[in-house]
Amino acid sequence: MRVLHLIDSLQVGGAESIALNLVNALADEDLDIHLCATRKEGDLKNNLNNKVKYLFLNRKKTLDLTAFFKLKKYLKQNQIDIIHAHSTSSFIAFMMILMGCNCKVIWHNHTGAYTVLKGIKLWVLKLSSFYFDAIISVNKDLNSWAEKKLTAKNNYYLPNFASLDNQQKITILCGASQKIIVCLAGLRAEKDHLNLLRAFKIVLQELPDWSLHLVGKDYDDLYAQQVKDYIKIEHLMDKVFLLGICSDIKHILSQTTIGVLSSKSEGLPIALLEYGLAKLPVVCTDVGECSSVITHNFSGYMVPPQNPNELAFYLSKLAKSKEDLVRFGENLYLNIKENYSKEKAIKSVIKIYQRCLQT
Repeated sequence: MRVLHLIDSLQVGGAESIALNLVNALADEDLDIHLCATRKEGDLKNNLNNKVKYLFLNRKKTLDLTAFFKLKKYLKQNQIDIIHAHSTSSFIAFMMILMGCNCKVIWHNHTGAYTVLKGIKLWVLKLSSFYFDAIISVNKDLNSWAEKKLTAKNNYYLPNFASLDNQQKITILCGASQKIIVCLAGLRAEKDHLNLLRAFKIVLQELPDWSLHLVGKDYDDLYAQQVKDYIKIEHLMDKVFLLGICSDIKHILSQTTIGVLSSKSEGLPIALLEYGLAKLPVVCTDVGECSSVITHNFSGYMVPPQNPNELAFYLSKLAKSKEDLVRFGENLYLNIKENYSKEKAIKSVIKIYQRCLQT
């Protein structure tokens, strides 16, 4: 069985980390696994299993014929059976089918942002999905949406799994020890950092020694600028730190007291699973599949999205309880190990591959 995974980049991010975890684990199952980064390389390339065969397309634009023919040639030379496309790389997988490649195509949808697609973008995805042999969704809502809106032959719900490998210890967090909040999320509007910043400003009125660290890609767009402007205007520069892309997530979380997510929409965020593996208690907005990971008042606190007052209340409540900081973190760790294990996910993925090849 020869499988090629497609991902737009190998910069540190949720979908990218999931794709890397998946290819590394599948390669250890003695499958012939390939990974293709279509647009950009990145720090995650350094964590690639040496059993995985790697291709970089350096795709420059949407209709990059040079990149398309390069990938088509690679698929033929390596006799690839299945293209496993992650997130937005579904389009290039669709183009391979139109160009006559005889591969099965699986689309892995990692984000809830697709559920609000309209117009031409939704039409293109619907058309593409007709050629998909399967769609894998990371939460039940996304799976239901795919069944209703798209036309793939098969739909599967498969929760994410996380892996915190030993990495070089690079990043040292600022702020008082044991009073550090971390948010693992790229600066995108659906992650709603502005909601978190408004909440954290309230928290500081009661807990002025705490600090907030935002880890994730800076897309250098209007939304990212709004986040930076808010930090500056509200005089939070000595309490809120923008770290950008970091490759040593395990080391960062080892210095952290509370993990937080403040998203408007989600799939099943890999950040929650990473918080759990690091035994961190969590405060998280109740969106996507987050409530299947976090049990309110047991492994963290769930709050409504876009409600900074509620978010601030529960961040402060958790920060002031040493008992809950430990108890919630331990409970979340046990949930992740039992229900979101690598072994369970890999078995499910291999079964999906086998079913696709049988049809």
